[in-house]
Amino acid sequence: MGKIVFFNVLVMLLLVHGTVGSSLYDTFDIFGEIESLECEDDEIESSDSLSWASQHGSKILVNVDSFGAAGDGVTDDTKAVENAWSQACSTAKSVLLVPPGRTYLVNATRFKGPCAGKLIVQLDGTIVAPDEPKDWDPKSPRNWLQFSNISGATFQGRGVIDGSGKKWWAASCKKNKTNPCVGAPTAFTIEHSSAIKVKGLTFQNSQQMHFVISHCDSVRIYSVVVSAPEDSPNTDGIHLTGSTNVVIQNSKIGTGDDCISIVNASTNIKMKNIYCGPGHGIRKSGKDNSTGIVSKVVVDTAFLKGTTNGLRIKTWQGGSGYVKGVRYQNVKMEDVANPIIIDQFYCDSPKSCKNQVQLLSSSPDLTKIMELSKELSESFLHLKTSAVEISQIMYLNVTGSSKSAAAMKFACSDTVPCNNIVLNNINLQRLDGINYGFIQPSADCLTSSDKSYIEENELIDVEEDRLIHTEL
Repeated sequence: MGKIVFFNVLVMLLLVHGTVGSSLYDTFDIFGEIESLECEDDEIESSDSLSWASQHGSKILVNVDSFGAAGDGVTDDTKAVENAWSQACSTAKSVLLVPPGRTYLVNATRFKGPCAGKLIVQLDGTIVAPDEPKDWDPKSPRNWLQFSNISGATFQGRGVIDGSGKKWWAASCKKNKTNPCVGAPTAFTIEHSSAIKVKGLTFQNSQQMHFVISHCDSVRIYSVVVSAPEDSPNTDGIHLTGSTNVVIQNSKIGTGDDCISIVNASTNIKMKNIYCGPGHGIRKSGKDNSTGIVSKVVVDTAFLKGTTNGLRIKTWQGGSGYVKGVRYQNVKMEDVANPIIIDQFYCDSPKSCKNQVQLLSSSPDLTKIMELSKELSESFLHLKTSAVEISQIMYLNVTGSSKSAAAMKFACSDTVPCNNIVLNNINLQRLDGINYGFIQPSADCLTSSDKSYIEENELIDVEEDRLIHTEL
């Protein structure tokens, strides 16, 4: 019979009422650089090839149809698209056109730079992936459309990038536990590139992740739509890794996993006017047994509806590094299961993780939990205790409805406790209208330390439903 394990948590919460003083903001001056990431005009050009050419006479139009693409959604147009890319990339002032009203079947392809000048990819038609996993190119098992080593390029238009992921999802071990757990392709990847703009495109039904920005600098993403069914596994909307100076603005994302995920070596990230749902919310994380660093992240003006998580920071057990300087502000939630959550014991494994916290059926008070955790301290000696440090996290003006009783959950490490967490003007209510005190609700957190810092509020009894660490 499995053991129920309590974990010691030390969280310093600054529960702030009313206006936050300037002295408090001064301690979070890490956000200064992010303010310089200006959001720009996201007007999107979209038209047929003739009018587009006439309006942009100085550009050289490279139409994929001119290279033999059938555009019927059945014929393999991979070679034609590759040849069109080679021509456009090697020609200054060129525009690679995927015309509207046509569907191009394209297999796994890597589009390489550097290109001559600032290439424009005008995508007004639909690019669709092969729908049969067993026929996928074994040389490219984790990527479909991959762009690398380009600078100053713009991807724009009203077109669609469709991953045809239905059969991939059915083969996932998360859909059927008898299936082997294997990776699937990411639909659209931009890597090792700089000064990139992506405007107006729709990404849908990806095999796994939809849109990945990897090891890039200065990326602007405007008015994109990302869409997949709520039960499609691992279909993250926009995923950032190893990237800096990224703006995501005016975008609508609804998938079966995180709407936006940010992982190691990413800094100076701004998200503004984001709609998220369905999905697993907006997430920052560090990977198992690795060093993860994420810093200087701002989410400003977002609406989350029906997601399984809201504003989540999760780090795998046994990791190292830090998540530092994250500000969530002006966020509205509707029917969100875990609106605010920090989890330093994340586990997404078919087997139970050593530090996995189990659900408690009763409501013991904090003193009893502390006493019991001290009695069981010797049993923790063999467990992983390292964790990614989490600090300088701000939640400002977060309102709406929570699907769960404990709308704020903080599960932090003994050895690397969370610190400098600021909550200001939080108002999250159960759908049945239950309120949760001055800060609504109070943060759900455990502590085994002799000192717990909770300013301007008294600790409220632990709610009945306690934190469980499984895939959320």
